[in-house]
Amino acid sequence: MDLLKELTDRKVLAVVRADTPRLAVACVHALTEAGISALEISLTTPGAFGALARARADSPADVMIGAGTVLTAEQAELAAAAGASFAVTPGLTPGAAHSTALGLPLLCGALTPTEVVAALDAGATAVKVFPASAHGPGYLRDLLAPLPHAPLVAIGGIGIRTAPAYLAAGALAVGVGSPLLGDAGKGGSLEDLADRAADLLRAVGRTAAGAETSR
Repeated sequence: MDLLKELTDRKVLAVVRADTPRLAVACVHALTEAGISALEISLTTPGAFGALARARADSPADVMIGAGTVLTAEQAELAAAAGASFAVTPGLTPGAAHSTALGLPLLCGALTPTEVVAALDAGATAVKVFPASAHGPGYLRDLLAPLPHAPLVAIGGIGIRTAPAYLAAGALAVGVGSPLLGDAGKGGSLEDLADRAADLLRAVGRTAAGAETSR
């Protein structure tokens, strides 16, 4: 699948961190059933590669499941072996370079204009602006002024209420973690997780509709 197209179309990347592999897989199932179809399982989750392989095997083919927080070349190898659709890194890590060498689409972390350019030069499919909330939606707009064609995904501290502002500022998608997951990764209610996912999709859908109307 084309990661750039999928992120552009789907607008939302769910970031899953959980206390156990079983909980990670359960969160993935709840999110996909609620309509979110682009997700990453953070490697900070215990047993993340097993959870990734299980979630990949259990999910429809059109669901994209990536490996998040890929730091090393070994982690990139294991992510690819587990069936990851893409790799996500916090910056230009050795794992970022090895992911592109493996042909694994890369969402590479960056913050400054220099880092954004370096990430794209290194072969990133899209750039994860992280932590996006440190500077707010206006910072995305400022980054895009000199780099209008940079494919930026805003991640870090973004919630359901604030996600539309980042899309309006020019982000092609938003990544949402703890404000979406809540306590589900610790064994909390999966029904509440599904409700939050539905709320997020409604918020993003309104933004997308508004953007189309204004053109």
